Amino acid sequence: MIVVAGEALIDLVPSPQDPSPDGRSPLDGRLPTLLPRRGGGPYNTAVALGRLGSPTAFCSRVSTDTFGEALLHGLRDAGVDTSLVQRGGEPTTLAVADISPDGSAGYGFYADGTADRLFTLPPALPDAVRAVSLGTCSLVLEPGASAYESLLRREARRGVFTALDPNVRPGLIPDPDAYRARFRSWLPDLALLKLSEEDALWLAGTDTGGGWDAVGAAAREWLGAGPAAIVVTRGGDGLTVLTRDGGQLTVPGERVTVVDTIGAGDTVNAALLHRLDAHGALSYAAVAALGADAWRDILRFAARAAAITCSRAGAEPPFATELAA
Repeated sequence: MIVVAGEALIDLVPSPQDPSPDGRSPLDGRLPTLLPRRGGGPYNTAVALGRLGSPTAFCSRVSTDTFGEALLHGLRDAGVDTSLVQRGGEPTTLAVADISPDGSAGYGFYADGTADRLFTLPPALPDAVRAVSLGTCSLVLEPGASAYESLLRREARRGVFTALDPNVRPGLIPDPDAYRARFRSWLPDLALLKLSEEDALWLAGTDTGGGWDAVGAAAREWLGAGPAAIVVTRGGDGLTVLTRDGGQLTVPGERVTVVDTIGAGDTVNAALLHRLDAHGALSYAAVAALGADAWRDILRFAARAAAITCSRAGAEPPFATELAA
């Protein structure tokens, strides 16, 4: 079983019936129509894993409000085990999405006093758990962030495969340098690090000005601190994996008409874990031993899955049957 730990929230997404965000058809002072969609990076990853057919459990704290019930329903629909979900009467976190003309999304968060921030460290996870995936807001917003960090360290040190997607939201991080230091402290406890090119530049302290050379240099430094492999998503340029033995491999992105990119990175997370499992590589040693042909297959699978998600509105990852087709 793969456990995905982190926040579940509601994305408020502009209606496709509203005027386009490119300025050619302005709202002229009218309020946009915002549609609620289930979301949160870890939540999307868990749903995607369930749809792909991987035995998956979600570990979080979810509100007992109407949004919280909808979030649990979405997990169960995807076949995800919710027995590790904590419940609370606090409200559900809301994220207001701002969709750019190229389909990329920015977010504003309403997270004060919400349920997922009050997550507490659970007892030992079931023996059937072989991998734990964490990331996004859950490792930023206290007091829950410290509990998720403790979960990461505890499971890594008992030999569970650990994966992290920082999925950086700068607007939620009051002290960037402190967060960057905290991120580096997690590296010895990671088997796999997945992040976007933009996140890598931000975490390296170069923001968006360094280009791929800066990303590669940062990734090599981070590999020396712990992970067996780092996968970087590069938008239309595809995905690149860098490994501790100095290897580097890139596969191109799949061509698709992009509706939006919401949930694309989370789909990559899930697809990587699912396909690594298919290769018998949900262990640090097995990932370190993967050759170029195996990584090419894994990355191509992730690129196809992400392309399907980008082709439809909101975080709607594919089912196994769609990828088989």
